[in-house]
Amino acid sequence: MNVEQRLFALQDLKYRDFHKGLVPGMPDDYIIGVRMPELRKLAKEIDAAMLFAELPHRYYEENQLHAIVLSAMKNYDACMAEVERFLPYVNNWATCDGLRPRCFAKHGMEVLVSVRRWISAEHEYTVRFGIGVLEAFYLDDKFDAEQLLWVAAIEREEYYIRMMQAWYFATALAKQWEATLPIVRSLPEWVRRKTVQKACESFRVSDEHKSILRKM
Repeated sequence: MNVEQRLFALQDLKYRDFHKGLVPGMPDDYIIGVRMPELRKLAKEIDAAMLFAELPHRYYEENQLHAIVLSAMKNYDACMAEVERFLPYVNNWATCDGLRPRCFAKHGMEVLVSVRRWISAEHEYTVRFGIGVLEAFYLDDKFDAEQLLWVAAIEREEYYIRMMQAWYFATALAKQWEATLPIVRSLPEWVRRKTVQKACESFRVSDEHKSILRKM
C-alpha cells in the first residue's frame, strides 16, 4: 500500500469529525482522521524520500507525516533544504507547529539567518514557523534580547501570526522575565492582551509576576 492507502486504513471517523473543528477553514475532505500516535508510528515506516517528492500533498495527515519526518532528521543540511521546500505548502497551524526539527538545536547561529528571512516572509505560516523556532530553541542558553525586538516588529494582521507572537512572548516572560516585560508593555493591544492571558494561564510564571501582568 502507498502512504495514502495506509492512512485510510487507520481512519477514525469520529476523530476526523472532532479534528475538523481544530483546523478550521480546510476543505471537508482534507482530513482523513488518523490519531497522532498512529501517525508517529507510520512516520518510522514510510519511505521519506518518496513522501518528500510528493509535494503538494492532498491530505492533512500527509502534511503531518511530512512534518514529523522532518523533525526527526539528523542531517542538518538535508533537513534545512527539505524544510525550505516544505514551508510554502504548510497551510494550517497544526502542521506548522508540528514542524520543529530537533537538529536545529545544534546549529543556532546558522538557523538564525533563516529565521530572520522566515519572519519577514509573505506566507503566513512561514512567519509563524519562524516565530515558533525562536520560541522552541532561543529562549534558554541561546537567548539574545534582540530577538524579542524581531518578533515585536512583525506587523501582520493574520490571526495565526499574532497568536504565535503572543505564545512566544508568554513563554519569554516565563524564561526571560526581566528582558521581556518592557517589550510586552509596548506591544499592540491585541497581542499584549493575548500574551498576558497566556502567561497568566501558565504554571511557569510565578504568582508575583502574574499579579504584575494583570495590572497592565
